[in-house]
Amino acid sequence: MTWIDTINTKVAQSYFGRYFQLEGSGAYRERKNTRFLTELRAGATTFFAMAYIISVNASIISESGGNCVCPYSPEDPVCDNDPEYLGCIFQLKMDMIMATAIMSMIASFLIGVGSNLPLGLAPGMGLNAYFTYNVVGYHGTGGTHYQVALAAVLIEGCIFFILSVFGIRQWLARIIPMSIKVAMGCGIGLYLCFIGLQSSAGIGLVGLDTSTLVSLGACPDWAKDELGACTGHTMESPHTWMGILGLVIIVVLTMYRVPGAILIGIVFISITSWPRVSAVTYFPYTETGQTMFDYFRKVVTVHPLDNILAQFHFDLTSREIWIALITFLYVDILDTTGTMYSMARYGGFTDKSGDFEHSTYAFMADAISVIVGACFGSSPCTAYVESGAGIAEGGRTGITAITIAFGFFISIFFSPIFASFPPWATGSALIVVGSMMTSSVRNINWDYPGDAIPAFITITVMPMTYSIAYGLIGGIVSYIVINGIIYLIDKATFGRIRPDYSLRENWWTAAFSRSFLPHWMRYIYFKARGNPIPWHEDEYDFGSDDEKDDDDHPAVIVGGDSIHDNDMSILNQQRYREKGELYEP
Repeated sequence: MTWIDTINTKVAQSYFGRYFQLEGSGAYRERKNTRFLTELRAGATTFFAMAYIISVNASIISESGGNCVCPYSPEDPVCDNDPEYLGCIFQLKMDMIMATAIMSMIASFLIGVGSNLPLGLAPGMGLNAYFTYNVVGYHGTGGTHYQVALAAVLIEGCIFFILSVFGIRQWLARIIPMSIKVAMGCGIGLYLCFIGLQSSAGIGLVGLDTSTLVSLGACPDWAKDELGACTGHTMESPHTWMGILGLVIIVVLTMYRVPGAILIGIVFISITSWPRVSAVTYFPYTETGQTMFDYFRKVVTVHPLDNILAQFHFDLTSREIWIALITFLYVDILDTTGTMYSMARYGGFTDKSGDFEHSTYAFMADAISVIVGACFGSSPCTAYVESGAGIAEGGRTGITAITIAFGFFISIFFSPIFASFPPWATGSALIVVGSMMTSSVRNINWDYPGDAIPAFITITVMPMTYSIAYGLIGGIVSYIVINGIIYLIDKATFGRIRPDYSLRENWWTAAFSRSFLPHWMRYIYFKARGNPIPWHEDEYDFGSDDEKDDDDHPAVIVGGDSIHDNDMSILNQQRYREKGELYEP
C-alpha cells in the first residue's frame, strides 16, 4: 500500500469521509471510485478552469459604473474621457476582483458542504452581462440604478430560496422530458467548446465575421479591425498555437490516463505565457499589458469593499426593475437547473425520475449564493459548466467543491496570480471537457422524432444563442408543440391517425411517480400522524439514469475508472459490427 492509498483509506474511514460518502467509508449511499486525493485534484482542476471569472466578472460589472457619478455632457455622454470617473471605475474593478473571489468561495463551499456535489459556483457570465449592459447600462446609461438592480437580485434570491424549500424547483427539473435532459448535457458540451474556441475565454480559433457571424480567426491583434474581426493573417496568432499545444498536451495525457491531465495542461501553458520577452506573453508591452503586469507583480494584495458591500435601494415603483426581476428569475431558474442536472448526470448520480441526490439542499445553497452575490454588489451566482472539468478528473463529492472554495480563498490574497491565467490556457481544457460531455448524445432517443427534434433544438440553440436557458426553452417549447399537435390529432380521430408510439420514450411514468412535496414535508406529515417514514429515501437509486444491463458499471466515465477497458473494447466492437452491417450488400 502506497502513501497515497494510506491517506485515502484513513480519510475515508473518518467522520469526514463518511459525511462526504467516500468509497470505503461505510456511509449511506457511498459513491463508487471516490478517493480523497482524487477529489482534491478535481477541485484544483475546476478552480483553474473557472479562475478567469475573477477578472472577467470584475471587468463586466465595473462597466456598469456602480456608485460612481458620471457628469454627463454632450461632448462626453458616457464619461469615457473623464479622468476622475475612470479612476472611480478602476477602484470599482479592484473591489469587484476581491468580491468575486469572496462570493465564489462562499457559494462553492455552501454547495459542497450542504449538498455534497462537485460543483463550482460563481457569478454567471450571461447574467453579469445582462445586469451590466441591459439593466444598469454601460456607465449607468440604462433605466435602472445600480443599487436598485442589486435589490432586484436580492429579491430574486429570496424567491429562489422559498421555491427550493417547498420543492418547486426540484419538481420543475423532474418534469422536463428525459430526451431534453440528456440533450442539455450535450448542448452544454458544445457551449463549452464554443467558449473554448473564442478569444475572450479560449484559444481564439473562431473569430467574428460580419457576414457569417463566425469564421476562422486566430489572427494577431494588429490584423483585426475595430470590431475584432480578422482582416487577414488567419492562423498566425501565437496565442492560438499555444492553446492548440495545450489541447494536444491534455489529450495525450488523458489517453495515457495521467492523473490531473487537464490541470497539468492549464498550468503549463499559463506559466509559459507569463514571461514578457516571448511572443506568446500574456503581458505585452502595451498600456493594457503594462497595467496587467503591474497588477500581476503585486502577487499578494487585499482591497477594501467600501463601494460595493450591501448597496441596496428598494425602489420597486419602476417598470424596469420588475422586468429585470422576472428576467433574472426565469433565466436563472432554467440556467441553474439545466447546469446542475447536467453536471449531476455527468457525475452519475441521477435517478430515473429525473432528480439528483441532495437536490433540495443544492437548490437552497444556490439561492443563498444569489443573495450573497447581491450583498457583494454583483449579479446572481450560478453553477458553472466548468465543473465538468473536475468531474472528468474524478470529482464526485462535495470535497471537490470545498477545494474550489479553498482556491478562491487563496485567490483573495493572491488574486494578481489567479487573475492572470490567460484564456488560451483554459480554453483547451474547455474543449476537452466539451467533447466528454457531448458523448452522452448516444443516449437520446433518435428513433422517435417527437423526442429527437426537441433534443436536437436544445443541443444546437445553446451554443448558437450563447445561452443555456434559451436552449432549454427552445427544447421544451418545441416538445410541447410537436407532441401536443400529435396528441390532438390522435384524440380528434379517436386513435385512427397516430404515429408509432412504440418508439416513444416513456419518461413521465418515473417523473410523476414521486410526490410533488419535498421529502422533509412528507417526513413531518407522516411523523405527526404517528406513521413515520425513513429520513433517507431508500426506494430511489441515485446512480445513472441511463439504461444499462449491469448496475456495477456506471454509464458515465469518471477519471477513466468507471468502465473497464475490456467492456469498452467489447462495446466498440459491437458498434463497429452494427455499422458494418449497414453497408453489407
